[in-house]
Amino acid sequence: MNSRTYVPSPMADVTASQDGDRWTIVFIRDLRHPPERVWAALTEPAQLREWAPFLADRDLSAVGDAVLTMVDGETTEDLPASVRRAEPPRVLEYTLGTDVLRWELTATGDGTRLTLRHTVGDPSMAPKVAAGWHICLDVAERLLDGAPIGPIRAGTPSTSAGRNSTPHMPRTWPFPAPGDQRISRCKRATSVRKDPSATVSLSAGLLPVPPGAAPPSPCACHA
Repeated sequence: MNSRTYVPSPMADVTASQDGDRWTIVFIRDLRHPPERVWAALTEPAQLREWAPFLADRDLSAVGDAVLTMVDGETTEDLPASVRRAEPPRVLEYTLGTDVLRWELTATGDGTRLTLRHTVGDPSMAPKVAAGWHICLDVAERLLDGAPIGPIRAGTPSTSAGRNSTPHMPRTWPFPAPGDQRISRCKRATSVRKDPSATVSLSAGLLPVPPGAAPPSPCACHA
């Protein structure tokens, strides 16, 4: 398998909750690798370039400013970033433009539970961000397994979508551009309902989830 023939895995549970005028998307994935290995994939530039939607100008294991370069085909865009927390191998939090990303790693009996909290200002971006991170973490998991397929970013060709000719559109990251079937299959929902009293399930059609209730069954990206 490579980035051209990749097909997304079944969509994991993804929820979003509102805090004022911003939304936090929460993505959880269980990995078959110890936290130390997952931390390295989240912070080392050489590993990030193999799966993330951006390139890093330095190791992200230390607090301080950084530059993360979004990649869209042949076009790149430098975004200011700042690592606000770095507690290896447990918590990594940094800004990316106006967004905030917080990665939490918890050791389990057979690997690591990864929790990503991505805070955005525009709720309409939530389904795309959720689908994009799902694809990126699929690729990261293959990298950790020792079977890398290469990054899938905007402009990455696929056998189903052909070579992407969409012009560069700032802030449309993280991911393959509109029309790429790999992301379209994951992006079942089209909008987020602004309900401050409920959590929204992105992986089950953006249905409100009452506090304390289990989320609906996630959708399958392959359908």
